[in-house]
Amino acid sequence: MTAPAQESLRAHSAALAYSSRYGERALLIATPDEILEERYGAGLSPQQPHALYSGTKSFWGVLATAVRDDGLLELDEPVARTVEEWRTDIWKSRVTLRQLLNLTSGMPFGGLGRAVPLYGKALATPLQDEPGTVFRYSGIPLQVFGAVLARKLSAAMQTPHDFLRLRILDRAGVNVASWRTLADGTRPLPTGAFLTARDWCLYGGFLLRAIAGKEAGVLRPDSVRECLEGSAVNARYGLGFWLYRSAGGLQVAYASGSGGQALYLVPERELVVVRFADGGGSYKHETFLSRLLSSAP
Repeated sequence: MTAPAQESLRAHSAALAYSSRYGERALLIATPDEILEERYGAGLSPQQPHALYSGTKSFWGVLATAVRDDGLLELDEPVARTVEEWRTDIWKSRVTLRQLLNLTSGMPFGGLGRAVPLYGKALATPLQDEPGTVFRYSGIPLQVFGAVLARKLSAAMQTPHDFLRLRILDRAGVNVASWRTLADGTRPLPTGAFLTARDWCLYGGFLLRAIAGKEAGVLRPDSVRECLEGSAVNARYGLGFWLYRSAGGLQVAYASGSGGQALYLVPERELVVVRFADGGGSYKHETFLSRLLSSAP
């Protein structure tokens, strides 16, 4: 074990012990350039992909800001600019792409797990609240975003998932082992990706390098930071990432999936943490992070 890895083990021992008690299958702690701690359990190996569940949401805000910078869309453009059938609905006509991604569009709860709707059903879902007034965790808004992106990409004969791979993941060196497929052959946006722990960690390291200005040819630093900013409705949720501030003032962004899956980003410490688990319902992200970040850097 290298000296940095030994120091990491000592510094993060309380967090490691906490994670191990709640169904942990994999835990990686890394910088953008080096894995400091890596362990597996419950039959999982470094080469075995694992479901991210709602951790899959962490891809789409990043892609949206990147293609905004490319001129394909604006985050504050209305869905109705692309989806004609929304133009006559008093609430739907005001929903923006940003509101879909930060879950303040007014869509009802639903569309999670096996209940992800097809694009057409997502577009036909009535709003429950006025846009921009309520935060509600749901998979339906991500499917609406997918429907918009699919229409924008139709001339290029690309799907949103094709475009994600070409625009972001290939450039980051990240391999998605598989995606769930819906009944019509499309792939869901709010869930469905399977990655190895190392590949999800690689994605996290790529985002930290982008924030530091080291991936300027792919992502602008300010665009990645925009994904890690909360909304006026919910300061604790950005564009696909939950947000947390430690007692010492460190800002953390994390992707969270059902059953204890997590990708934690700590830009000020250049730290990435990936966790896979098979449940452990009492596991709390805030408790893990408080123990991880209470140690000296």
